[in-house]
Amino acid sequence: MTPIFDLNLLLTGTYHDWLVAGLITSLSLTGISLALALPLAIVIALIRLSPVKLLQWSGFAFVEAIRNVPLLAHMLFWYFAAPELLPTALREWLYARNVEATSAIIALTLYTAAYMSEDVRSGIRSIPGQQFEAARALGFSFVASMRLVVLPQALRVTIPPLISQTLNLWKDTSIATVIGVAELMYQAAKVESASFRSFEAFAFASACYLGMSLLITGAGGWYQGRFPVRPA
Repeated sequence: MTPIFDLNLLLTGTYHDWLVAGLITSLSLTGISLALALPLAIVIALIRLSPVKLLQWSGFAFVEAIRNVPLLAHMLFWYFAAPELLPTALREWLYARNVEATSAIIALTLYTAAYMSEDVRSGIRSIPGQQFEAARALGFSFVASMRLVVLPQALRVTIPPLISQTLNLWKDTSIATVIGVAELMYQAAKVESASFRSFEAFAFASACYLGMSLLITGAGGWYQGRFPVRPA
C-alpha cells in the first residue's frame, strides 16, 4: 500500500536532490537580486529628491513604469523580448549561458528596486530638513550632504520596510518558474510530474517558503526591538 506521505522521498534520492537544488537556486536569486536592488534603490531615491527637475521626472517615470506592470510581465519581457533587441553576437552569447536566470535576476532587481526606492525616499524625507540645510551651509554638495549626513540616518529608519520588501522578493522568486528557471517551484513541479507525489513535493516547497519567510519576518521583528525608531 502506498503511504499517504512518503518522507523518504524528501530526505534521500534524486527527488531530494532536485528539491534542494531548487531551494538553493531560489535563495541565490533572492541574494543576488537584493544585492543589486538595494544600491539601485538608493540611487533612484536620490534622483527623485534631486533639485534637477529632469532627474526628478526620470526617477518618477522609472518607478511608476516598473510598479504598475505585473512582475510576470517583467519576467516575460526580459526573457522573450529584451534579448531580441541585442546585437546578434551578444544575443547568442547570452543564449549559450543561463539566460533564464539572468532574465529573472534583471526583472526581480528592477521590480524590487522600484519599491525599495520609495521606502528609502520616505526615510530620507523623515529626517528633519534642517540637517540637510546645515550640511549645505557647511559647503557640502547635494550628494555629499545626502551621503554623509542624511542617508546614514534615513537607512536606519528604512530597514524595517526594506526587510518587508526582502520578504516579498523571496516569495516573488517563485514567478521565475514561468521562464524555466529551475528554482524551488519549478523543481517541485518536476518532482510531481516524475513521481506523481504532489503532496510531498509541494509540501516541501511550502515548508521552505514558510520557513524562510518566518526567518525574514523574525529578523525584522528583532531589529525593531533592538533598534526602535525614535522621533528625530
